[in-house]
Amino acid sequence: MEDVARFGLDHAQLSGDLKQLRHDLAAALAHLPTNPVVVRDTPEDVGVRISTSTEGERQGARDIALAAGKRLTEALRSIEEHGKAVDTPRVALLIEQLRYRAYDVEQRLAFALGSARRQQWGVCVIITERLCVRPWMDVVDGALEGGADCIQLREKDIADRELVARAKALRTRTREYGAALIINDRPDIAMLCDADGVHLGRQDLPIGEARKLVGLERLVGVSATNIEQARDAARAGADYIGLGPMFPTMTKAQPGGRTDGSCAGPALLRDYLASDGSRPPYLAIGGISPANIGALVDAGCRGVAVCGSVCAADDPAAVVHELASAMRGQQTVTVGQE
Repeated sequence: MEDVARFGLDHAQLSGDLKQLRHDLAAALAHLPTNPVVVRDTPEDVGVRISTSTEGERQGARDIALAAGKRLTEALRSIEEHGKAVDTPRVALLIEQLRYRAYDVEQRLAFALGSARRQQWGVCVIITERLCVRPWMDVVDGALEGGADCIQLREKDIADRELVARAKALRTRTREYGAALIINDRPDIAMLCDADGVHLGRQDLPIGEARKLVGLERLVGVSATNIEQARDAARAGADYIGLGPMFPTMTKAQPGGRTDGSCAGPALLRDYLASDGSRPPYLAIGGISPANIGALVDAGCRGVAVCGSVCAADDPAAVVHELASAMRGQQTVTVGQE
């Protein structure tokens, strides 16, 4: 667990907590009347010859760390109970305290590792009805036909009942095309419609709190406008990061239709791609269109999220096809820790 936190996630807090737990465990075991190494008898241990069909299956560092967490808490529970039977009651109390700490650090490590379903999408289309020149479901159909592999529902001003209905309709449609569905802002709606995940803005729930609701089976994505926010999101266990805005965008327009004029630009994407440590999948976002996507491709972009250029198009399928073609060659893969 410590090795994955240290070398896989580059997570100083988790690494330090796990190291301290390891040292405190060694100190607690020193109170036992017999050294476990002295009494170990591997040749005569019946457990050596007992195995299960799955204990040798690990898909990567995430599986290794989570399996280690389970074995740690199970072992501590066993040591605690047996400690009560020896004439050293202090051992059982120390191990109990360590077990509670282990439960906490196990959860924090699992959250930091994120979902095993992480995936690098090529083109994610964000659906906002007020920007659509055609019926919103027609835009969805066009986006999917054009090659979008993810649809995000972003509606901030409609009633919950209608939002759930739209989310469920999108769940049916995206499954027909094998595309992912993400719900903006609302973990509860994402769960109700069995979406693949939720996307959180800067003012929404923290990643860890959202994870408590949606679990590790659903994705949690966040927005980042600078490299520090992106790094914080990665350490907190974001499954993907929306980097931007790349270009001026109307989706966050000010009153009167004005934009605030601030753009992170492709430089943010380049900084992210050059960053060390854990790097979840990402989507460049903000004002992206067929006219400017070339600058992102040149920077090494593998995934984009678009809204206005598709929603406001007379032919959404054609726009998405052009964007997907630009992304082609940047193979969509399932990503754990890059």
